Amino acid sequence: MTYPVEGGCDCRYIRYRLATPPMIVHCCHCRWCQRESGTAFALNAMYESDRVEHLAGEPEVVDTPSASGVGQRIARCPTCRVALWSHYAGSGPVTRFVRVGTLDNPDLMPPDVHIFTRSKQPWVVIPAGALAFEAFYEREAVWSAQALARRRELLPQIEAYLAGRR
Repeated sequence: MTYPVEGGCDCRYIRYRLATPPMIVHCCHCRWCQRESGTAFALNAMYESDRVEHLAGEPEVVDTPSASGVGQRIARCPTCRVALWSHYAGSGPVTRFVRVGTLDNPDLMPPDVHIFTRSKQPWVVIPAGALAFEAFYEREAVWSAQALARRRELLPQIEAYLAGRR
């Protein structure tokens, strides 16, 4: 796949560009993602926030509840209300979990891993050979060496964010 890739909301008020591959693409089958997305799963590409370049518009960030009890922040178009990315409690604004469906060509980012499959819809069939876990997984066993290095670079920012939440 060649980069950059672009995406945005339905009304095209929000446009963004991704210059690099994501650290990982999760297909999350948890009940919270099902409820939030209104479908069987959420497909999110994890990026460093500064690697998501705004081309047009600014999203409205909405606080929503989560299974952890800490909540998450969802960036939505203020006009058409499409969810573009989330900031989860574990890394806050340091990372963005970009909704793959908002890419101009979402076919470019299939899932690297299926998570929380214990609560997947029974009619969803995970492809043979796909990496899948009943809950979460050990990051070091799943992520590429390059993605782990990118995360290590973010750790001071993540730790500062977490310290500020206490």
